[in-house]
Amino acid sequence: MRRLTLFGRPGCHLCDDAQVVLDRIGHPYELVDIEQDDELLKRYLERIPVVALDGEELFDFFVDEGALRARLQ
Repeated sequence: MRRLTLFGRPGCHLCDDAQVVLDRIGHPYELVDIEQDDELLKRYLERIPVVALDGEELFDFFVDEGALRARLQ
């Protein structure tokens, strides 16, 4: 199964919006709180949410639902 990851942090409304899209798609995903890792915080703070598929970063700031569905098929 393909590995989908959402990098974000609590209190981020764009991260909440991305979660809604991922939940609607229905593919399992891992939610990574960037505040729990200094390196992730430095890397993603200005770009969240970031969605990665199998380690490849596909989206930042927003998720294109149609494009993500196509990539998952």
